[in-house]
Parts: sequence; structure tokens; C-alpha cells
Amino acid sequence: MRVLIAAGGSHGDILPFIALGREFQRAGHEVRFYGHTVFASIAEEAGLPFYGGGTREEYLEILQNPNTNHPLRSLKVIADLVDRSGREFLDAMAADIVPGETIIVNSVLAFGARAVAEINGIPSATVHLQPTAILRNCSERTPGSGAGAVRDAVAQTFKNLSWYLIDKLLLDTTVGAALNRRRAAFGLPPVDRPFKRWIHDSDALVGLFPEWFAPPYRDELPHLRLTGFPLYDGSSDALPAALEAFLARGEAPIAFTAGTATAASHAFFSVSAEACRRSGRRGILLTHAPEQVPDPLPSGVIHCAYAPFSGLLPRVSAFVHHGGIGTLSQALKAGVPQLIRPMAHDQFDNANRAVRLGVALKIRAREYHLPKVIKALERLSGDLAMRERCMKIAAKCSDDSIATACKHIVDMLAPMASNELGEGRGRLR
Repeated sequence: MRVLIAAGGSHGDILPFIALGREFQRAGHEVRFYGHTVFASIAEEAGLPFYGGGTREEYLEILQNPNTNHPLRSLKVIADLVDRSGREFLDAMAADIVPGETIIVNSVLAFGARAVAEINGIPSATVHLQPTAILRNCSERTPGSGAGAVRDAVAQTFKNLSWYLIDKLLLDTTVGAALNRRRAAFGLPPVDRPFKRWIHDSDALVGLFPEWFAPPYRDELPHLRLTGFPLYDGSSDALPAALEAFLARGEAPIAFTAGTATAASHAFFSVSAEACRRSGRRGILLTHAPEQVPDPLPSGVIHCAYAPFSGLLPRVSAFVHHGGIGTLSQALKAGVPQLIRPMAHDQFDNANRAVRLGVALKIRAREYHLPKVIKALERLSGDLAMRERCMKIAAKCSDDSIATACKHIVDMLAPMASNELGEGRGRLR
């Protein structure tokens, strides 16, 4: 099969799809990858033919925009990106279609790939990286009886109303409107409340997270398959020499990151460095944007532009991060206690799940100040029960999720691809 993979987002959003591409290739399929130009080297290092759009300057502008990680204003940033997407992406992907032998795999916001699939009758799979994508569709509580049933009915009614208002007042007026402008440009009909059903309306639907992390007990998405965390952060887990030397010089440090989707977290890194100094702890500030890092740094604190989490996290005493699903899953696999500072998107829900698992503490971004940070780090270092829970959760993280996801996608889509007319696929519009 020829597998066309399209993914958008930051570094952490792209890596799972790189992992999927590598696995499809290993299984003997021909892969083409489509994404932002800044990720060309990552795809090429993985041996994936790559088509890129956008410019590095445009990408850096987004990272430096403080609204990119704002709980509400980030929707306008995403909508602007959708509006900027041009016809060339659709044309490049469509040109790579081999009739009867092609399937499409896309991330949630890869709207251009969905348009290619719809226009050309190509079977497609949507891959969700985080549980927030399906929260409205799946209940995580077993239905009650008697008074419990009434309580659950009231809760469900409130949930439905809340999502309706979120759709109409926030999502539909920003990202939804941009989606429909692009669909109109491609000659496609508009989609009403696209985040209610449309984002799940693919021929195969995969969640790259395990059921113990987000169990869909009452599943309204019968074609959803949960396969587990991707746990891929590059072709090598080797650490930079300077970082290796730092780790060898003393006790296990605390690692800090604000994620790869920001270059505007100066205050976070300043507070983190000072918390290490005042508490006498060693620290690693992880960011690709060195302008965010205070200068000079306290003794025992270093800056590292990048380190694969699979190689670093098992060697730190605690991990402070934003709650992105890729970052969180690597921390769960490493069995390291976490302090999570969510800012936007899925990060709040991810943080809440980690706290419920008993492996993390959560702190609001606006409360990330020295006294609270130092107190939280002291709790993490002294909580032996949390460390035991971390190790138990780490043992549950499987390494076969990518192979499982790829096999499921091929099993579902290959028979459809051979039917060039796409008959009987049963899509909801």
C-alpha cells in the first residue's frame, strides 16, 4: 500500500506520526509524509520522503506569539494557520495517489488531508494523540441506578449543554469557520459543529493512548481503537556530551520544559532556575529558544537545547513540564514524579489524569511562583509512595502501540482502497 501521512502541530505532535511512518515502512508499505517545512530533517532522518509547506520564519513567529499557549486566544492562532494553508498542499498529496493502492493517515487538524480523502474517495484514518479529542463522545463513568441514574442524567445534560456552548461560542467561530472557508475553496460543503462528530468521521479512528489512561466505558465511537502511547522521540536516545557530563557530576537533577510549542516562557525558566538555586538542587532547563533562559544561570543549573526524553528522564529526580501528551507519556514511561503546569489545549485534562494516577502534582501557570514551586519540589522529592506509583505505572507502558496502530489501520483501510469507487464506506457527512 501507499500510505500518505499528514500531521500538524509542534515537535511533540509530529513525532508520533514519524513513528507511524517508520512502522508502515518496516511492514513493507510505501510512505509519503506531509507537514511543516521545519520538520523536514526529522522526517528525512527517519527515512521518510517528505513534502513541506510554510517557512521557518512563520513557524518561529507562532512560537513567539504568547497567544499560542493561551487557553482561549490559541483558537484564533490555529484558525489563522488553517486560513494560511493553500491549495499546494492538497495538490501535492493528490498527485501522490495511486488509485486502488492508497490510504491516508492524518492528525486531527490536518484538514487538507481530510479534503484530499473526501474529494478523491480515498480511505482515511484519523489519529488522536490525546483523550480530549473524545471527551464529549465517551463517558468515563459506569451508568448508575436509582438516584445515581438521575445524577448521571443531569450530569450528562449539563455536559451536552456545555459542549454546545463551547462549539457555538468558541470553536465554530474560530477553527470551525476557518475549516469551512477552506472547504468552500476546495468545493466541499460546510460542516456543522465539526468538533462534535466530523473530526472522528474517518474510516478508521485510532487513539494513541491506553485505556488505563482514558477508559471509554460507554463508547459512542464504535470504530475507535485505543493502542497505547507512541513513546517515540527520535531515532536515538543518546544524550549530548555536555549533558552526559553534567549528569555524571552529581546527584540526579530536576528537568524543566515549557514544551516545544513556545518561545515565550521567560518567566517559567527564570522561576525554575531560581527555585533550584534557593533549594540547593541541580536543574536542567530544556528549550530550543535560548533567549528564554536567564543569563547567568545559577551554579548547578544548565541549559540544554534538546535531549530525547527516553534517554534523559530515567536519570532525573523530578520533571516539571506543561502537560503535553507526548511529554507526559514519556514521563510516565520513565517512572519519574512530575510537576505539571498546564497552559492550554489538552494540557489541563492530561494533568488531571496524571494527578488522579497519583504520579504528579499540578500547579496553575499564573501561580508558578517561587514559594509554591519550591514547596512542590520538596513534596515530589519526599513522597516515596508517589515514586512507587510512578514505577507501577511505568511497568504498564507498552512499546508495541505503534505496530498495533499501523496493523489496525491497514486491516481496516486496505480492503476499502482496493474499491476505487469507495462504495459502502458509510461516512457520516
